[in-house]
Amino acid sequence: MKRTFYSFALGLSSLTALSASAQSINISRLSEKVDLPSHDRGCATMEVFDRQLAEDPQMARRVAEIEARTSRFVANPMANRAAATGPVTIPVVVHVLYNNAAENVSDAQVQAQIDVLNQDFAKTNADAGLIPAAFAGAAASTNVRFALAQRDPSGRATNGIIHKSTRVKSWSTNDAMKQSKRGGDDAWDTSQYLNIWVCDLGNGLLGYAQFPGGSASTDGVVILYSSLPGGSAAPYNKGRTATHEVGHWLNLRHIWGDASCGNDLVSDTPTQQTSNYGCPTFPKVTCSNGPNGDMFMNYMDYTDDACMYMFSNGQSSRMDALFASGGARASLLNSTGGTTPLTATMAVETLTVFPNPTTGQLSIRTGLDTPAAGWQLKVYDLRGLEMPQARSTAAGSLDVSALPTGLYHLMMTNGKSVQHQSFRKE
Repeated sequence: MKRTFYSFALGLSSLTALSASAQSINISRLSEKVDLPSHDRGCATMEVFDRQLAEDPQMARRVAEIEARTSRFVANPMANRAAATGPVTIPVVVHVLYNNAAENVSDAQVQAQIDVLNQDFAKTNADAGLIPAAFAGAAASTNVRFALAQRDPSGRATNGIIHKSTRVKSWSTNDAMKQSKRGGDDAWDTSQYLNIWVCDLGNGLLGYAQFPGGSASTDGVVILYSSLPGGSAAPYNKGRTATHEVGHWLNLRHIWGDASCGNDLVSDTPTQQTSNYGCPTFPKVTCSNGPNGDMFMNYMDYTDDACMYMFSNGQSSRMDALFASGGARASLLNSTGGTTPLTATMAVETLTVFPNPTTGQLSIRTGLDTPAAGWQLKVYDLRGLEMPQARSTAAGSLDVSALPTGLYHLMMTNGKSVQHQSFRKE
């Protein structure tokens, strides 16, 4: 297997808090390059970070200000309680850049990725039950949720997904995919949307993100197209690359602090020697962090997708700080990107699909808990192919017993509105 890299645009492990009269900031960069076996993922953090520092001399001060604000927020219990009053739903636009048909991932697969993000950040992921008892109390349901945009920056209706053919066969960490003039696609207003670019990355890259404080024109997340749920990048094909990179976008560091026994600026993540790979056996003790050892199942480590399944409460608090008054991502609270344009007024019936996962039957119910009569139901796989094996057996009932085991996308329409739901057939 090719050497695989996670990269993100920060690379800071320690920042000096600002005083009111500070005129300059000393930034301590404790990131170390480690020679890793070719079959493991490494980190190209410094490559991206150093380039951004060279291009934007003011970035260091902005990042330091964000860290100082974050430290004050985390130290203030009242601020934390205020942030926990309800989730923040972030409008997402996904730019799918493709040079061939395989790279042009379907809308159903993009929606499956959004579903994984929501499950992981809400701690409703099915594998949350695998969290060791020693860390169960630290596992967080964060206050962040995600939804594909319904309104573009011009106020027009959208499904939040852009498919764009490009002549570029492979992309690197130079942010070219974020610029139309270089064959990519320009970002939507990054103060109002989370931009995610899905494309083919070269040199074994899985993805990278930009931390708060970087240039607005390049803010967002980049992920390898085959890392989406059901993609071909096994063992990194369950959507956790996006979870990891969005974690960086929300100001989370690698859990080992990018240094030997480094500091990720989170109090409830144990200090660990370095990154973990594959699926370690619990406990794995390093840096005298016994008896529980490394929190290697954290999304901000480098384990296989199937072996990472938690954020910590401390990490959740760092995210919350971004949305507090004056926070680096607080502008998203006022975004209209997640609302439909006001072209007509109609009541949209919200449907519930259960059980999920299922072994054979799906029930579709209205908000009044009655069968969803009059709705047309279609099932698609992650490639966007319709699954004729799924059959409606009665109003609001769907037989999926003939489907192979896997993740699917259900589209429901009554001729006036369309609703989508991902489900797993077991």
